[in-house]
Amino acid sequence: MSHLSRPLSGMFFVLATLVGGVGFVAMSGCSTDQSTPATKNSKGSFKLLNVSYDPTRELWKDVNKAFIAHYEKETGNSVSIDQSHGGSGSQARAIIDGLEADVATLSIWTDTDALRKQGLLKEGWEQTFENQSLPYTSTVVFVVRKGNPKGIKDWGDLVSEGVQVITPNPKTSGNGRLSFLGAWGHIVRHGGTEAAATEFIKKLYANAPNLDTGARGATMTFAQKGIGDVHLTMESEAVMEVNESNGELQIVYPAESILHEPPVAVVDKNVDRKGTRAVAEAYLKFLYTKEGQEIIAKHYYRPTDPEIAAKVSGQFQDLVRFPITDLVPNWDEAQSKFFADGAVFDSIYSKK
Repeated sequence: MSHLSRPLSGMFFVLATLVGGVGFVAMSGCSTDQSTPATKNSKGSFKLLNVSYDPTRELWKDVNKAFIAHYEKETGNSVSIDQSHGGSGSQARAIIDGLEADVATLSIWTDTDALRKQGLLKEGWEQTFENQSLPYTSTVVFVVRKGNPKGIKDWGDLVSEGVQVITPNPKTSGNGRLSFLGAWGHIVRHGGTEAAATEFIKKLYANAPNLDTGARGATMTFAQKGIGDVHLTMESEAVMEVNESNGELQIVYPAESILHEPPVAVVDKNVDRKGTRAVAEAYLKFLYTKEGQEIIAKHYYRPTDPEIAAKVSGQFQDLVRFPITDLVPNWDEAQSKFFADGAVFDSIYSKK
């Protein structure tokens, strides 16, 4: 696998910073000052708030910088963009509770659709942008210590005795839910019963010494604190984690993993109230431009534009990425069956 072509700026950066006119707030939880609405500052000057999930800090830093220049060139107007990052489920709750998001770029469909259920997004929001409002995809991979001392090659190795697994909490983290579903799929997609899948999941979480609330927290636990033998994380986060490890970590690709499809959405109720709809829509449409897709690929998210995908195909390893519909009919069913209060995850983790 090739390495990123960009210099890495430090994944463990956790303080609010201003970068090239972009307000970049990168705390471990929901971290944007709600007292200053993201709205139009003056004639021809706009301010947006993008509420996103945990591992996307570096992606949006570059996207925002490029979009600001693009928008000013195209319209003559200026725009600044603040970021809020945290576990995807926690971020959805923050928006519902009043965080003034202009756009939601969350990890899981159910987190975004929860905003619709609260009247913040219009019906049919998924049809607003190309490809079902999916500008990129990803998957869950494994990060292990140098030399892979525990010999971890696939999902089945995660339940071996003495293997410590680092993964975020699926109740709060999109990464956590996808990792859970990847493990569940490893059993049921090959003829295993749901009882067998439940037992497998129980063993996996018995090997997890702790569950961070978000993906970046789990990265810090594994890479910075040195806890665990294997880290289940998104491909983009894994590449960054390994590149910043000075050769102490490496990526293992399982034979198959869950397809990650993180949607983007304009928060209709907020942008209509604040008068930022046009700039917010332009911002998310920029993700589908050649420039936007190339930035996405540079950060090791898989672009959906066929031309850019073909151009960068050599930097991504082939593996089977199975959709959520291989496991349950849809994401609503996944949420209620696996992650709701009292569902499968609660039943196994409370008995750990």
